[in-house]
Amino acid sequence: MRILLKKYKSVIRFIVTFLVVYGILIFGYNLYLNLSDGSKYYPDYLTNLVADQTNLLINSMGFESKVMPHLKEPSMKIIINGKYVARVIEGCNGASVIILFLSFIFAFSGKLKTTILYGLAGSVVIYAFNLLRIVILSIGLYQYPWRRDILHTVIFPMFIYGTVFLLWMVWVNRFSKIKK
Repeated sequence: MRILLKKYKSVIRFIVTFLVVYGILIFGYNLYLNLSDGSKYYPDYLTNLVADQTNLLINSMGFESKVMPHLKEPSMKIIINGKYVARVIEGCNGASVIILFLSFIFAFSGKLKTTILYGLAGSVVIYAFNLLRIVILSIGLYQYPWRRDILHTVIFPMFIYGTVFLLWMVWVNRFSKIKK
């Protein structure tokens, strides 16, 4: 058993570090969600911010859009040219994807400063791509409502997780301290 532990020490360290960082970040995020004041920013600040920024981008593309709180669930409705096309729920704000990204980066850490800077930069990239994903998805659902399933369940998850995967590959190949 000791030989196996020694042989797979780096794999075990990666898994343990990943799970610890992921657990801490998820715990913190859930604490944030439970303490969010839904009266000021509904359903929570980050989801509200993503919905508002989505609205600004859609309007800047020549569509008339607005966002409003959903009355029956904790989400924000996206309305384009008077048509309700999508909703932004807590899971759409990109936080869980960023947590997954950061957990991986810290599990394959490099120099502390590089790890922190790359984590911040990658989080901004993921946030921006997620925002673009929601904008394009909303416009796509407005113009091609019959493509709802493939847009929402295949193409756009592939878009955001593909971005995360590319960021991970850049990290592992350029910045992490793994032995090559």
